[in-house]
Parts: sequence; C-alpha cells; structure tokens
Amino acid sequence: MFKDKLQMVPHLPGSYQMKNADGVIIYVGKAKDLHKRVSSYFNRVHTGKTAIMVSEVKDFTYIVTNSELEAFLLEFNLIKQYNPKYNILLKDDKSYPYIEYISKPYPKLKVARYLKIKKRENKKLFGPYPNAYAARRIVGLLNRLYPLKKCEGNPKKVCLYYHIGECLGYCEKKVLDSDLQQMESDILSFLNGNDKILKDKIMEKIKVNSDNLNFEVALELKKELDYIDVVLAKQKIDFTDLTNRDVIGYYFNQGYIAIQILFIRNGKLVGSSVGLIPVISDFDEEINNYLLAFYERHEKPKEVLISEEVNCKLLEEALLIKFASPSRGNKRKLIYMANKNAEIYYENEMELLLKKEEFTNVANKELQELLKLPILDRIDLFDNSNLFGDFSVSCMVVFKNGKASKNDYRKYKISFDKNDDYNMMKEVIYRRYQRALVEQSELPNLIIVDGGLNQIHACKEILNMLNLNIKVCGLKKNDKHRTNDLVDGDTEEVIDIPKDSKVFHYLTRMQDEVHRYTITYHRTIRSKGSIGSILDNISGIGSQRRKALIKKFGSVKKIEQASLEELETILPTNTAKRLQEYLESRKEEK
Repeated sequence: MFKDKLQMVPHLPGSYQMKNADGVIIYVGKAKDLHKRVSSYFNRVHTGKTAIMVSEVKDFTYIVTNSELEAFLLEFNLIKQYNPKYNILLKDDKSYPYIEYISKPYPKLKVARYLKIKKRENKKLFGPYPNAYAARRIVGLLNRLYPLKKCEGNPKKVCLYYHIGECLGYCEKKVLDSDLQQMESDILSFLNGNDKILKDKIMEKIKVNSDNLNFEVALELKKELDYIDVVLAKQKIDFTDLTNRDVIGYYFNQGYIAIQILFIRNGKLVGSSVGLIPVISDFDEEINNYLLAFYERHEKPKEVLISEEVNCKLLEEALLIKFASPSRGNKRKLIYMANKNAEIYYENEMELLLKKEEFTNVANKELQELLKLPILDRIDLFDNSNLFGDFSVSCMVVFKNGKASKNDYRKYKISFDKNDDYNMMKEVIYRRYQRALVEQSELPNLIIVDGGLNQIHACKEILNMLNLNIKVCGLKKNDKHRTNDLVDGDTEEVIDIPKDSKVFHYLTRMQDEVHRYTITYHRTIRSKGSIGSILDNISGIGSQRRKALIKKFGSVKKIEQASLEELETILPTNTAKRLQEYLESRKEEK
C-alpha cells in the first residue's frame, strides 16, 4: 500500500505519526531507525491492538531527529499535543498526596498533591502516601500533639486553637526559637522514620490523661498509638540508607504489559501504583513512554530499580534519574516482588478488561451500524438543568471509542435564567461548536441531546447555521426517568432498540453519565448562589470576605453550625455576630 513512500523513509532516528482516512493522527511512535520501524507495520502480520491500528492507517508522516533521545522526547510531546487514540498514557491528573512541612514564617503541616505543591524554600516533602486517609490522619495526629500553626492567613489575634493549647499563638505571642527547633526536630525525625519520639509523646499524654481521670481522651490516644503501629509495621523494608527509590516490576502477556511501581521512602514501602497498557509498538518503547508520562506527574526518586531486560538509557538521560538493575541482594528481591505483583495484577485485571473492551467495542460498532455512520469514534452528549428557571446550566460529556473521555468534559453557565430548554440548547451548541471551529479542535461523529424533537431541532438549527454536518439523535426518558427511546434526528422517527441489547445499555450508561455531571454542576452553582445571596444581606461582608466564607464552609448549613470563634477567623467580631443573628432570624421565619 505504501511501497513507494516506504522506500523514501530514511534509516535515521525520529518520530513517526500514523493517520486515518480523515487525516487524524491515531498513533505516534519513535524509532532509532525510522525505515525499519515504519516498514515493519506493513510487511508482516500483526495481532491484537497493533492489527486494529494498522487496519485504520491510510497515511503516515515522520520527523527526523539528531538522536534517539531527541526522538523519544519529540514522541512524548506529540502524544500530548494530539492525544492519539492508540497511544496509552496516564490520563488522569491525580498525583499521590504528600505531607508538606513548612518551617517559615511559622511551622505548619498539611497534606498536598504533588502537582499543586509550590516550589519554595523552608519546606520539606514526605511521601508519597497512596492512602490519602493515612496521610491526613498522620497530619491530624501531629497537629494534635504539637502546637503548630493551624489557621489560614495571618490573623491579628489568637484564635480557638491557642486557647485549647494546640497553637503557640504565632500571630500575637513571642515564641522562643529553642521551642520551635525542638518541635521541628521531633516532627522531622518521625516523618523520616523514627517513630519512637512520637510513641513516647503519646504514652506521656496517655499517662497524664489517665492520672487526671480523662479516660476517654486516653482511650482515643491509645487507638492512635495502635494505628501508628499498624501503618508502620506494613511499611518496614530492610534498608538502612534511607534513599528514596522506586522499584519497577512488569509482566507481559497477550499483547499487554502490567507495570507495578513500588514507592520506597526513607527505608519504608509507602505504597504502589499499577497500570495495564497494550503493546502497539516495541516492548521497551511502551515501558519508556509509560514511565516518562508517570514521572512528569509524580516526584522523581533518587534511584529506580528495574530488571536488566529493559533498556533505560533514554529514561536516564531524559529524566536525570539513576536507573539500576541489581543482579543479587535485597534490591534484586524487591524487583522480583514488584514483578510478581505485576503478574498478579495482570491476572486479576485482564479478564475483566477484555470483557469490558469487548462490550464497549461491540456496542459502539452496533450503534454505528444502527445509525449508518461511516465511523464512530467520538460522541458528544448534552444535558440541561435549571430550577424553575434559576441557575440554568448545560454540560457536555464525551465518549471516545466507547469510553468516557473526562478531559473533554465541559460545563456551561447559561446567560439567561428562565425555563427554556430550546434556547438553552441553542446557546450551548453554538458556544461549543463555534469555538471548535475557531480553534480547529476535534469534532464528533455523533451528537446526542437529552430529550426529544424539541432539543434535536434546536441543535440542528445551530449546526446548519455553522455549516456543520454532524448526525444528531435524542434520548428520551420514560416516567421513571430511565432511558427509553432513541430518536433519529434525520428521520425524526423512534429507533426500536431491545432493552436487553448492548446498544441500549451503552446508551443508558452515556445518558446517566451526562445527567450525573450536569446535576453535580447545577448543585454547585445553586449552592454558591444561595450562600452569596444570603451573605449580600450582611453589612461588613464584601466580595473578599464572601469568597473566604464560601471557601471555608461551602454551604449555608455549615455556616449556621459554625461557632462565633470559627466565624471570627474570617470576620470581625461585630460582623460575625450580625451574621449569626441574621441566620437565627431565618430559622425562626421557617
């Protein structure tokens, strides 16, 4: 098919891009020898994902680089730019939580995600903690045992924490440097692995409370002591150098690789991350791509242990991390443990994955054939929500090749507040696709609106105005608010779909997802609007204080439950009292 073009591909390093019939890039790869790698896709028989990908390829392009490392980095940047459907990267932006210790201007502990941690001095990070609950509980315990700064901002007078002995009153009182140094030394020693200091301090407090007959407090502290024993017992690893390192294990079978990453911090195993990816290209390349994407979103350790079968020279140069492949000793045992965990994960997940993949592929294909579409690799779904015409919103969710693509979800605050589904649909369709045309972003093969002919007509009116030829269908619900009928936007006829078919369950899942996303957004807007309207009635509460109250409490109910001292952390005393009095009067009126 590409005989003449393949002969012109040079024997040089670079990145290649596979395109489908519409000219869309569906796969990006890299090679030390572009000619050999690209030719290999078309001169031999393939199976699995590779065969499916090759069957869609109608053209290819390539970019020559000076070295394999440049090709590796170019490939990664192109994947991020085009998001090809056959490249598997880490899709979510979540990173594991860390415990962040800030020493200046006042000592403070908090749990933070790695991607949101601002780089600055006077700060130390400990983690990652894959169990976010464990990280929060450790921070809570340390805050309880040590008088760290706990409030936000810089208040002008001491707050409730000072009066109950859990803060030294940094905002108002003079604190001795010697006291701060001792407290910091204890906390950092514990977070670095020395649990004796904290256990001794808890035992001391247990004894004091028992002597004072505060048995409930003593029992609570005893439970915290037991929790520390359980957590730390699970984390012990026989390393004394306290080096932060990751251990990479993998298992390859039936065209898929299971990758297990163990996190070892300060001599302790603190958790792991797993992933299952299909092999489209070279085995080494898939692992390298996965790890490059992973370490863009997570802390880089000082050392990574991995089997000698994987060539990590490129990763070392790109990430500036030391990769080691020990042949014996405890480090080799760790690699074996990671490989074994990867194999177990593969066996547990593969059967479920294949069933799910088969279901979504079949359902998507059946829907494509049912609607007589030449291709169906992206569906945009829309839903509207309002409460008697107030706080009108619309949302869009996207499914690509049968799977939810949450990075493409969008929320829209409608410019008018009235119960008018027709014009709400017109507004959101115009805003979505007019912008798509300007930005030349990806368009769907199918648009599904939540509703019948009214919503379909609104959608098609805007598409016609924008000269877009996109298939439109409507999903109607029955009296029990469940998926019932699919309406064809071209013929305006109801398409008969058996309720026990894969297509029907597929449509139901998509409709449930867009409804969930829209209702969640509507509740958020409604809640903020409700709080804002109440706070506007209180003199002394301007835009900054209103934002601070919404951020801290989040709802009217929580503001009503707040004590005067808690409100005073944001508001002056007189304003806080006026707010409490106003909220009490609202209760009486109800």
